[in-house]
Amino acid sequence: MSSFLPRTVVVLGLVSFLNDIASEMITPLLPLFLTLTLGAGPMIVGLVEGVAEATASLLKLASGYLADHGWNHKRLVVGGYTASNAARPLIALALGWSWVLLLRFLDRVGKGIRTSPRDALISASTGPERRGRAFGFHRALDNAGAMLGPLFAFLLLSGGMPMQQVFGWSLVPGVLVILLLLFGLDGTPQPAPPARTPPLRWHMLDRQLRGLIMAAGGLALAAVPEVFLILWATDRGLPLAWAPLIWAAAHGIKALVATPAGILSDAYGRLPVLLAGWSLRITLLIALAFAPASPLAIWVGFLTYAASLAFTEGAERALIGDASPPQQKATAFGLYHMVVGLAALPGALLFGSLWQWGSEKTAFITAACLSLLSLYLLLRSSWHTLRDAPP
Repeated sequence: MSSFLPRTVVVLGLVSFLNDIASEMITPLLPLFLTLTLGAGPMIVGLVEGVAEATASLLKLASGYLADHGWNHKRLVVGGYTASNAARPLIALALGWSWVLLLRFLDRVGKGIRTSPRDALISASTGPERRGRAFGFHRALDNAGAMLGPLFAFLLLSGGMPMQQVFGWSLVPGVLVILLLLFGLDGTPQPAPPARTPPLRWHMLDRQLRGLIMAAGGLALAAVPEVFLILWATDRGLPLAWAPLIWAAAHGIKALVATPAGILSDAYGRLPVLLAGWSLRITLLIALAFAPASPLAIWVGFLTYAASLAFTEGAERALIGDASPPQQKATAFGLYHMVVGLAALPGALLFGSLWQWGSEKTAFITAACLSLLSLYLLLRSSWHTLRDAPP
């Protein structure tokens, strides 16, 4: 495996694999736990997810800045994963939706601390010719773990275990995450930053990088939080016990798509992959709005939408690594994640509000229109790259 990709990439991929087993034992059940057990509405579901992602995003910028200014990358990564895996199982003790909000907040604090230094380590460990493969590999293992987590949850639920106990059992893979980081990830020495690292100024960033960050933020504003897809599926007749299974299948599809899509971006360029994936996502949002209440429509719609998300994940991150200054990669990743996450909060609230006070169809069509505007932003900022590309 080390000849395929560097040790750092492999270890961090395995860490994400285990962490997502722990995380996804809970995540697909959260909207059902909030609505059926705690009595919350779709807008509260959107609030919980939006606040969680916005919190993570602010900290991703801060942790990226710290990593670029001499803070130890490994310690930031270990600290972030530890915080998440300590807070997440405590959702089992929640007595109201505000408790879930607080614990999801703490979980995402951990995500915010670890993500930018981790992505910077992956980027620094590979050259441009293998960077798409590296991020695609990482995303594939991440999604493979996100496939197994719901399967474990399904098995536990099928055995009669209540949701709260399933949440508690997520502690087991969470402990393995910390052990693997402590004993499997080396120090990964980073080049010492210059005595005075110049600030990362927006106007000095590569034009294509700025366009991607803004377009990705717009897409995050328009994105349908995956927890809403569970509500969409159950509203169309999916049995509650099958929710973890369709979630697992979606992440299985993501795991299959992520690495080949990353390799495609290495071979044919980041932009063609982004344009194809984002265009597919817009088409699917419209299809989901009008999908009939049938098992085939539920499964095909859910899984195809998941594939469209995975198709662009590696290319987006690889483009950040390609276009960011060498000594400021972690900060650039933090800026990217911050913009995306901050847009996710109003986006989730907007989607939940349109669903609750309008209809599912209104929410999905609005998301498609906003996604189309984001695609336009990407095309406009990258037009010079497409124009100058060799035939």
